[in-house]
Amino acid sequence: MTQTYSDIVPFFSDVDDVATRLAATGYLADKATATAVFLADRLGKPLLIEGPAGVGKTELARAVSQAAGAELVRLQCYEGVDEARALYEWNHAKQILRIQSSSGAGWDETRHDVFSEEFLLSRPLLTAIRRSDPTVLLIDETDKADIEIEGLLLEVLSDFAITVPELGTISATRRPFTVLTSNATRELSEALKRRCLFLHLDFPDADLERRILASRVPELPEAMAEQMVRIVQVLRDMQLQKLPSVAETIDWGRTLLALGMDEVSDAAVRSTLGVILKHRSDQDRAVAELRLG
Repeated sequence: MTQTYSDIVPFFSDVDDVATRLAATGYLADKATATAVFLADRLGKPLLIEGPAGVGKTELARAVSQAAGAELVRLQCYEGVDEARALYEWNHAKQILRIQSSSGAGWDETRHDVFSEEFLLSRPLLTAIRRSDPTVLLIDETDKADIEIEGLLLEVLSDFAITVPELGTISATRRPFTVLTSNATRELSEALKRRCLFLHLDFPDADLERRILASRVPELPEAMAEQMVRIVQVLRDMQLQKLPSVAETIDWGRTLLALGMDEVSDAAVRSTLGVILKHRSDQDRAVAELRLG
């Protein structure tokens, strides 16, 4: 069974269109990010986004799907994820039942029956390939998967096609916008990188983070937002086990509002450190270096 491949149908008209429509979802993209998204969309190439945890890599994929009105299909990578979890597997229990109920039929007839669409369980990669509607395929934390998975991704991302031996080659009828993320815990293969456009995301500078905070927590007074961002930027310069993410900055702003606080005092910071720092040693270091008393 072979499906035909059609032309790429882009989501965005130009770089400014990317930035404007992402901003409408609450994601404020700089020029480099908007350009990378536009090129990945226009060229039909996967976009590999690398950077520390918490800088908005996964959120960017979600924002693209929202801006484009596309379905988000996510493959969460982890150590031990295999072909059956990433591509497809057969519904063995249902196959056995069918074989038992067809005991009078010959094996050739039964084999063609049980290896048909009815018994195929589609996993994220095959699901995204087969969709004809707008789709964003997110392959999240690619560096956490075993290196063998990269060989599988090479095949899928080269032609956006998957071969199911019993059914044939299934090619994309509409190529999904594909995002791979990596926290750089291990180096991905050069072969995989060659098939992708590359974007490095780091923590935003103070000005961008203030704008993100204003966008996501508009009720927060500007003076408080400025104090919070300044403190978060200082924390990220410390030797911590886990640096506070942008999402945690946003959560912190909502926390202070929920508590009815109207200033970022030492007492307020100390009582809410658990929102932005998730390790006791990090909190102790922050208390000492910020001299919170």
